[in-house]
Amino acid sequence: MNVQRTTKRTLDPGIRVTLLGIAVNVVLVIVKLSAGLLIGSVALLADGIHSASDVATDLAILGGIRLAVRPADLRHSYGHGRYETFLCGLVAVALILTGLYISWEAVDALHARVYHFPGPFVLIVAGLSIFAKEWVYRRIISVARHLRSPALHANAWHQRTDALSSFAVFLGGVGGLVGWGHADQVAGVLVGLMVIAVGGRIARDVFHELAEGSLSREELAKIRRAVEQVPQVRSWHELRTRSVGRETFVDLHVLVNPDLSLLQGHRISMQVEEAVKAASLNPVNVIVRVEPDTPELPDHHSAN
Repeated sequence: MNVQRTTKRTLDPGIRVTLLGIAVNVVLVIVKLSAGLLIGSVALLADGIHSASDVATDLAILGGIRLAVRPADLRHSYGHGRYETFLCGLVAVALILTGLYISWEAVDALHARVYHFPGPFVLIVAGLSIFAKEWVYRRIISVARHLRSPALHANAWHQRTDALSSFAVFLGGVGGLVGWGHADQVAGVLVGLMVIAVGGRIARDVFHELAEGSLSREELAKIRRAVEQVPQVRSWHELRTRSVGRETFVDLHVLVNPDLSLLQGHRISMQVEEAVKAASLNPVNVIVRVEPDTPELPDHHSAN
């Protein structure tokens, strides 16, 4: 008798939520561009193009996450987490360029004294976009925090900038209804600057990781407290940390009683490793070097 075995493959949560974002963005692109052409709203057309850029970014994030979650191999002994870092840089560049484009178009329209009265229908489309993109943002940011994924975190903020862009369209529509034809342009300048600021913050984090920057002071303090609470660890030094995508790499030296056996020293190193992992929120790779606490090694008695 033949027995069939089926293996249920589950998608990475990051991939699932990115696919959700792609579906929502595709619908919004169709709605915004169609409505923009129907009512002649330049702001809606620009917002539709912004949503189309979100689709392109989502596709890049999707491919990057699939690469980043692959296990380490002979050519990538530290894993593939840098793919997420590079994607964060891509999102940052996309945000900065989008913000510059929004601000430039708005300033250019103000300089040309262009008056815009899009009508009440634009409020419905813009309101729908604000609600949908804020919902997508909250879904993605929740998964990003759970997975400690920098690429998903950057993508979540990219989704929120689209909501801000739609909010500018909404304000422009309100301003047009009350007779102020420049409301759309003024709101566009403000939102463009906000988008640039978000992109700059993401770019700063990317540069920090690529420059082998250490963890934050709060995370380093947690690691120090965890190491100091391990029994038989007299002191420690040479604590070094860095991030690779959603993973953290930690290595340090601990000083113990020189009369302990090799087996006892190894057990202490395992206790330190487990303590550091328990103190960290994201996946951690820990390397512990055990050294004898002896006067012959005076340079090893100063903790970092």
